[in-house]
Amino acid sequence: MRLPLMLFAVVSTLLSSATGERLLMSSSLNACQQDSSFKASLFNVVYTPSNNTANVQMVATSSIEGKVVFDLAISAYGYQFLRQTLNPCEMNLPGLCPMVAGKIPFGFTLNVGEEASRQIPGIAYNIPDLDAKVKVFVNLTSTGESVACVEADISNGKTVDLFGVKWATAIIAGLALISSAVVNGLGNPNAAAHVAANSLALFGYFQAQAILGLTGVSLPPIVQAWAMDFQWSMGIIRVEFMQTLFTWYQRATGGTPAAIFDSLTTVSVQVAKRALKRAAPVTESGMNLFTRSLAMMPASIIQPAGKLFKRGNITTGSGSFLVYGIQRVAFRSKIETTNLFMTGLAFFYFFVLFTVLVVIILKTVFDLCAKKGWIGPEKFLEFRNGWLTVLKGILFRIVLIGFPQICILCFWEFTQADSPAEIVLAAVFSAGMIATLTWGACKVIRIARRSIAMHRNPAYILFSDPQTLNKWGFLYIQFRASAYYFIAPVLCYTVIKAMLVSFGQNNGTAQAIGFVLVEAAALIAASFGAPLIVVGTVGVVLFVLNAAFSLILLLMVIISTTVTFFRKNPDARYQIMADDRASFMKSQTQLNTTTELDALAATARGDKTGYKHPLDLDEDNHSSAPGKPVSGGVTQAQDSAVSSIA
Repeated sequence: MRLPLMLFAVVSTLLSSATGERLLMSSSLNACQQDSSFKASLFNVVYTPSNNTANVQMVATSSIEGKVVFDLAISAYGYQFLRQTLNPCEMNLPGLCPMVAGKIPFGFTLNVGEEASRQIPGIAYNIPDLDAKVKVFVNLTSTGESVACVEADISNGKTVDLFGVKWATAIIAGLALISSAVVNGLGNPNAAAHVAANSLALFGYFQAQAILGLTGVSLPPIVQAWAMDFQWSMGIIRVEFMQTLFTWYQRATGGTPAAIFDSLTTVSVQVAKRALKRAAPVTESGMNLFTRSLAMMPASIIQPAGKLFKRGNITTGSGSFLVYGIQRVAFRSKIETTNLFMTGLAFFYFFVLFTVLVVIILKTVFDLCAKKGWIGPEKFLEFRNGWLTVLKGILFRIVLIGFPQICILCFWEFTQADSPAEIVLAAVFSAGMIATLTWGACKVIRIARRSIAMHRNPAYILFSDPQTLNKWGFLYIQFRASAYYFIAPVLCYTVIKAMLVSFGQNNGTAQAIGFVLVEAAALIAASFGAPLIVVGTVGVVLFVLNAAFSLILLLMVIISTTVTFFRKNPDARYQIMADDRASFMKSQTQLNTTTELDALAATARGDKTGYKHPLDLDEDNHSSAPGKPVSGGVTQAQDSAVSSIA
């Protein structure tokens, strides 16, 4: 990549500002004090500095009667740069001089003075995902009493949430995963292991960024947008016909789909960036959102509620709706909140089916090419001979990659109860994946213990048997051989983190504390930490640091993959691991030759039982003549002891 993907996103937004019209806008108005006498369910304001006008469209409910003045304050990243008092009577604002009680829909164009316009810093029009807000106190002219307080977040229409970045990161991660499989099929397991480790690290980093955006913790606007660039790694991808299908499925299975995008012109939606301590659950099928609303909702004005939130968005006293955490991601992805679970689940399922079809097609094509003489007989020989084992290993890898996604979405579905059928799907998929990976981790530990008992080295069987390596290698190849068991704490870490994200949506403080503890434990155990959950101006720092780190990972994957394909001997590029795994890695053809020689030797010795491969690890018991050593010098008694240990 010539430029960092995310820095390129910033540059593109800065360049677009030179040609596009500069503007500031807001799309929801929130009350900022208890018992506010002025509330708005719809609020749209667009300010254009080219003509110094602000177009206002609002539907407000007011209990204020009489003349008032507006005390206005505008701030960005915590810095207040404009404070002004406005008199609606002097400005001839219709419906506001004097104010009357009732529901008042009105729209008008407000002329902004040159002096006020000059106080707006030019950088406010260029920084993507601007973190700025305007707060207005409504004071009675007669007494000076503050009878209402409203505030709105301001956006300049620029964002780092770009489709180009999503496609680029997805394509690079996908090609890296595919290249590791191709290199392994060409007979270079050491190089394939390194490429796979790099690509999985990149994919895991993308998922960590996506999970950050799914939390209910306070996030600055630029961090929310940054996390949206990686939600594809969690299967959160909007496809129009799939949304229609999921809505039908939910309705057919006893659920009530939300219709949250039907009335965008009548009700605003506030995308919360502040942590919520209390909120009221509302179950409505007619919830409505307004795109690009980035308003915050202080916890003090949200109606108190109970425990875990049932399906539905949170309503405020003004009639607007509030989304945060997982629902915030669904809203920004233009996916109905009741369709989010099925969207992520369906993409995982389709990816599994697609992978199976690709492997079957490749097996057929390679066999045909070898039969016709179009490729050498040794090309992709290991894949052609053991394609079923390879397929099982690939499926296990997919399960491991999709494990965070499925855990979070399934656990969250338990709190939403979109329909009985979806709850069953969540239970089946979550339990199935946890059981599968737990069984795989136990299998690896048993194999390693057997290898230690037989050869005093866990790496011997783990890396010398191609069936074990192809089927279970994804669980341990990224660790040193002596840390073969580390997949178990990794799985526990993933489950705990998923539970924090899914069940802690309504308590950002507890969720943040839980994340700190979990990540601290992971850092101590593996010298690895996840991105910090921060607010304020630190959000810009987080964005820049993560953009740089993404660039490093992307370049590592691209360079290592490219060099691997163009080197004559890719395995020679990588240093031999200190755990001697490379000395145990052999090709399938070498193992077949050794097996034939061992069988011939057994016949010459007159063994009636013949030769049996000692690494048939799908069976717990191996047999040979009493007291006779099998290959590798291990007696039957020793093998029985190993079986009992395993």
